[in-house]
Amino acid sequence: MPVELRSDTMTRPSPAMRRAMAKAEVGDDVFHEDPTANRLQERVADLLGREAALFVPSGTQGNLSCLLGHELPRGSEVLLESNAHIINNENNGITGIAGLLPRAVTAEADGILAPEQVEAAIQPDDPTLAPTRLLCLENSCNKAGGTVYEPERTRALCDLAHRRGLRVHLDGARLFNAATALGCTPAEAAGPVDSLSFCFSKGLGAPAGSIVVGSRDFVRNVRRYRQMCGGQMRQVGVLAAAAEVALDESPPLLVQDHENARLLADTLNDLPGVALIAEQRTNILIFSVEGTGRSAPECVEALRKENVLCLDVNPTHIRLVTHRDVSPEQTAEAAEALIRVFGA
Repeated sequence: MPVELRSDTMTRPSPAMRRAMAKAEVGDDVFHEDPTANRLQERVADLLGREAALFVPSGTQGNLSCLLGHELPRGSEVLLESNAHIINNENNGITGIAGLLPRAVTAEADGILAPEQVEAAIQPDDPTLAPTRLLCLENSCNKAGGTVYEPERTRALCDLAHRRGLRVHLDGARLFNAATALGCTPAEAAGPVDSLSFCFSKGLGAPAGSIVVGSRDFVRNVRRYRQMCGGQMRQVGVLAAAAEVALDESPPLLVQDHENARLLADTLNDLPGVALIAEQRTNILIFSVEGTGRSAPECVEALRKENVLCLDVNPTHIRLVTHRDVSPEQTAEAAEALIRVFGA
């Protein structure tokens, strides 16, 4: 079997997830009558210290529903780090559906925005300019190589945004990975943002689904926009049941995922011609192959022939992602393959 390092979305449901899905108590979620979904939403809201939560089909729909749920005037500006998933992979939703204008703010190589960068990017009160109304953060930062916002930085950014009249949304697709790396709770890793979403189908290993968290009034808005985006799923308890198991099983396993990523990082750091773009913190590694004289697609193909699957994210960079379906033994095999491909 190949060592699957393309994404943590490649995980398969665990036996406990499959059993929970098979016996899940369900009802019609459009009528708020799916007991398993309701229980999951209440649990997550309590876990994140918020009033309410809503299960959604995907992280993309979760982020879009939140942007819509803030009910900003069309043409409002949204600040995002230039490598954020929302601006690079979900931009059609921001502009085409929400009618908002994304504005990229470039952080340092670690992808972490500083308060002074955000403050400098906020538009002045001028009728000829799009008004800045929302700041979006991402924790962990996917395209920065899985880096994380320290809680103090998140609080400082939220304090600044709120003082300047902005709301703050957190794309917490891998929030539990961030919390594990930081040694804090998911609520502490999220900080005082106004809305957030996280995925059950990435680091937590469930087969599908994400969840939106916020105030009761905000989540009521999001439910309306989830409907508008086609996200009503009726007997959704069969998926919510797997998400419940993911919350039980997966957070303790993230420590091993990060240790596996550390082995790969240590291996890459000793190889000529390759360079990590950021220090390893979570389960994502992105490294440059410019110094090898080969393109990223060529290197990805070479690794595939060595039974390691990974992704080229641009012509010179490769991404590796560890997850619950990659064992320490498979990680060691992948490390040996990296040495064979890049060690010559």
